[in-house]
Amino acid sequence: MKTQFEIGDRVRWNSEAGYVTGVIIRIHTSDFDYKGYTHHATEQDPQYEIKSDKSDHIAAHKGAALERIG
Repeated sequence: MKTQFEIGDRVRWNSEAGYVTGVIIRIHTSDFDYKGYTHHATEQDPQYEIKSDKSDHIAAHKGAALERIG
């Protein structure tokens, strides 16, 4: 079973510059447009918007790319 996350969860993901941490601020369960691209999401495989801890950057990732941190 895939890990499901909730709004407010602290997570980390691997970016081009190394690991980044942030907080989930939104969950998408259907396709959505973000930064000029269509991101695909479903109820079974949602995408998460995460606000970086170190900047105002917002990222969108599937749950498989995320790891919950304490």
